[in-house]
Amino acid sequence: MLPSPPANIAALLARPVAIFGAGVSGQGVRSLLVAAGASGRLYDEQVAGAEKTFSVWQAAAHGLVVFSPGFAPDHAWLAVARAAGCVCLGELDFASLFWRGELVAITGTNGKTTLTEFLAHALSAAGRRAHATGNVGYSLSRLVVDQNGGLAEPVAAAYDRRNDSERRSQSAATADNTRPMIAVCEVSSFQAETLQHLRPTATLWTNFAEDHLERHPGMAAYFAAKWRLLERTPPHAVFVGSSVQNCAGQSGQTCTLPATACIATEGQPADARLAGTVFAGYPQRENFLLAAAWWRHAGLPAASLYTAAQSFQPGAHRLTRVGEKRGVIFWNDSKATNFHAVEAALATFSAPVLWIGGGRAKGGDLAGFVRRIAQKIRHAFLIGETQPALAGFCRDSRVPATLCGSLEDAVRTAFARATAGDHVLLSPGFASFDMFRGYDDRGRQFVNLVENL
Repeated sequence: MLPSPPANIAALLARPVAIFGAGVSGQGVRSLLVAAGASGRLYDEQVAGAEKTFSVWQAAAHGLVVFSPGFAPDHAWLAVARAAGCVCLGELDFASLFWRGELVAITGTNGKTTLTEFLAHALSAAGRRAHATGNVGYSLSRLVVDQNGGLAEPVAAAYDRRNDSERRSQSAATADNTRPMIAVCEVSSFQAETLQHLRPTATLWTNFAEDHLERHPGMAAYFAAKWRLLERTPPHAVFVGSSVQNCAGQSGQTCTLPATACIATEGQPADARLAGTVFAGYPQRENFLLAAAWWRHAGLPAASLYTAAQSFQPGAHRLTRVGEKRGVIFWNDSKATNFHAVEAALATFSAPVLWIGGGRAKGGDLAGFVRRIAQKIRHAFLIGETQPALAGFCRDSRVPATLCGSLEDAVRTAFARATAGDHVLLSPGFASFDMFRGYDDRGRQFVNLVENL
């Protein structure tokens, strides 16, 4: 049976709820409303079947608005809703009102999806009931519905790209059903910045670097958005990586980070117990160190976490070797949608690579980014909207660059220039939506192009 929300929210459910955004989050909200005996109306300018406008007159029909992460706090529709007296909650915040288990929040500029999936994998392997949720393509709203019987076919199995449903069924026999379910929840800055109700059991913050400056007015605002998670988490259950500690110090917030929160995640010595796993080296090593800190805090045996590391495989499009043609090795790192991710990928190569980069800009110091990676790139093959700017900065940094009309053009041109032993790396550094449906679409197309060379 679905838990009841607080009385003030329950009263608002007597009227139709306005749902802003008809994607994964919005569909999850609509399912949750149905399960709660309420109704919702979808508003989305881009999706068929949804209302395309939101006016003062439409706002008068609603008392509650639940919005997807793509809606910035200053979006015009939210301004109209607030002016009409509506309560406005983000999807994650709204869903948390119905969640009765534990919730471990995972955030960071990079690595948060892998850490979320690994922690859920490790907990399941250790016999605990756990699910990866949030900003991983499986909303907390939908998890609430699925864990309370659901009203439609659950989407959890469809979400997971590595047969997680089979893994859960295998661990079900040993799971301790007397303990509360653990939602391992990836939380983006877009979700964190408007939180009012979510109270994580624990929060793990992997790292912090330039990203999403097309949405946040600056690095301080981006940091503050993620910091809201820490403000809503018990201080003894906060764990942050080295770069987060550095940024906290620069922002004057170091005093609010307890000593137990500060985990040394950069430049740590090799751990023989991780040999052969994805966590043996950086950047994935940072994820394991954060997971281990929380694991100890939760009183779980260290051996089980190392065992889980041996069987864990990260999702697709994360610095994966995808093929070799005539001695030229191709790498897919399509999920690298910011500068920090590209720099981490390049650091794993001992010699300069043939780099395929570009896409839709997300703000940040583009000139500084090119200067930092210049020594790691032998030739750049540029795609997407950032082509002209990238080409100019490559020229300034003496990086040879070729402008390519498509990803296919980039792959074929890089292959033609490569010789045996070279590495061709797709690690774009930018959003994919100028040319693709998402980073996964970009990665799949890259793999297909390599296979068909």
